[in-house]
Amino acid sequence: MTYGIMRGVTRRLMLLDTASLYFRAYFGVPDSVRAPDGTPVNAVRGLLDFIARLVQDHRPDELVACMDADWRPAWRVELIPSYKAHRVAVETGPGAPDEEEVPDTLSPQVPVIEAVLDAVGVARVGVAGYEADDVIGTLAVRAAGPVDIVTGDRDLFQLVDDARGVRVLYPVKGVGTLQAVDEEWLRGRYGVGGRGYADLAALRGDPSDGLPGVPGVGEKTAAKLLEAYGDLAGVMAAVDDPASRLTPAQRRRLAEAREYVAVAPKVVRVAHDVPLPPFDPALPAGPKDPEALRTLAERWGLGGSLERLLAVLAR
Repeated sequence: MTYGIMRGVTRRLMLLDTASLYFRAYFGVPDSVRAPDGTPVNAVRGLLDFIARLVQDHRPDELVACMDADWRPAWRVELIPSYKAHRVAVETGPGAPDEEEVPDTLSPQVPVIEAVLDAVGVARVGVAGYEADDVIGTLAVRAAGPVDIVTGDRDLFQLVDDARGVRVLYPVKGVGTLQAVDEEWLRGRYGVGGRGYADLAALRGDPSDGLPGVPGVGEKTAAKLLEAYGDLAGVMAAVDDPASRLTPAQRRRLAEAREYVAVAPKVVRVAHDVPLPPFDPALPAGPKDPEALRTLAERWGLGGSLERLLAVLAR
């Protein structure tokens, strides 16, 4: 069975921004959590506990661990060279993803996470040239039923869509306390709905992603501009309309940022057309490869974390 087959609308799909969650696990679980040989496995065990809690609390029918096959795609960098530039540890050259700066004891845990998810039977999807956000965006727009996106990345707020039942579960503390982000919450917090969030993010910018934004236009000003002119195209049309109510400073700053504004939406908006490989998103009731999982559990000392996940999946 592969994704794309028509499913009943009552089936709930959960999409994990996997890197966001294992980074959170790494910093939230003490590095004293180690394998028998002393190797830290705090991110591995923390992520397994996260998934167990998410499945237990939200009971999705399908779950996909979305991966960053390329955390800094060249097509985004070509448009805005500063995109995530401050996170680059090693530039690998044309045709290969740059290496991201991550803690020394986290990098070795990522292949273990991937191997464990594969042995359990949790669908794991990453596509060359795309970030996990793009995989999530593609799956969310193709889903026939409701979708829960679990991420600590506000960029994915742009996918929130009450009409289609797409919401973001944003970790406040671990994954035991999640903020359910819907259109009402977004409007109360940012003054825009899901469709407007990418435009707001482009105007405001995001230092954590190397996006400069429009100088002098912060979050509140961006929201007011979008409320007044509808969308980013409407805001820029107002720059050229002498009858618009832009202040002289706003008109000047937006005009000076015209080149940035022309490309920022493509960088900020997640892709909806990623060429996905075949995979089965159904939650497994038992391990897909019991022998491989047994070996991994012993080698890495996964103990109670793996046992809890398997117990929740078996219910």
